Amino acid sequence: MRKLGLICAFTGLIALPALADSAFPDLRGTWKGNSESIIMGGGGNSHHPGAPDSKPELHSASFTLKIDMQDGRRFSGTFASPRASEMIIGVISRTGAIYIADDDGYTAATLLAPNLLELCYLNAPNKGRVASCTELAKQP
Repeated sequence: MRKLGLICAFTGLIALPALADSAFPDLRGTWKGNSESIIMGGGGNSHHPGAPDSKPELHSASFTLKIDMQDGRRFSGTFASPRASEMIIGVISRTGAIYIADDDGYTAATLLAPNLLELCYLNAPNKGRVASCTELAKQP
């Protein structure tokens, strides 16, 4: 009987890493939505044009996020607007927080529902600033 207990305990230890990996949501696919952004200064970024003056400017753009590779918590893909497209890489924390790095800034993301993802992006280049949040719906 003791041997059976040890076998069950050992099997449980082997299964734990597999269970932990499967706990991460599958983000692969195409997500689309519109941003709500505020931009200040002439820096802007590749998706949002910056105004040369230092007065804050409201801006919106349509975005497509395509995640084509995911292994557990790690993923990669492209983030595109009508103005530009860039490669992204990201990770999902054990708390569920999602962090993304692109060519010029960082994004913190939250999975609001299985098919709804919110990305909030910050960028402060030398000559301007961008703060933006985008809700993206997963496409069928």
